[in-house]
Amino acid sequence: MLRLQSRFLPIALLTLASIGLAGCPERTSIERIHREPGRFAGKQVTIAGHVVNSFGAMGSGMFAVDDGTGRMWVYSERFGIPGRDARVAVSGRIEQGFSFGGRNYATILRETERQRY
Repeated sequence: MLRLQSRFLPIALLTLASIGLAGCPERTSIERIHREPGRFAGKQVTIAGHVVNSFGAMGSGMFAVDDGTGRMWVYSERFGIPGRDARVAVSGRIEQGFSFGGRNYATILRETERQRY
C-alpha cells in the first residue's frame, strides 16, 4: 500500500502543477510587441508591469504599462483605470492606429481581462 502511495503522490502533484500553469496566460514583452506589431495585431496577449501614466473618467480610459522592456498604452472600458505605480497584468487584443481623448496611438492593447499580478 505504501509503495502505491509513493508512486501516486508525485504524479498527482505534477498533474496539479500542470493544470495550475495552464491557467496562467503566457506574458509577452512590450519590446517584442513594438518590434513586430503586425505579427501581434488582432491577437490576444498578456503584458505585466507597473503603471507609469493614466487618464480617463467613469471607468474607461487609458493607462501606460512599463514592463522594463518598454511602455504600452492600454485602453480599458470595463475594468477601471489603475493608479500610478500600481502593478498590473493585463490581457487584451493588440490594435494599431487607435484614437482616444484627442490623442493618436500607433499600437495599444484593448483590455479584455485583468489578471492577478
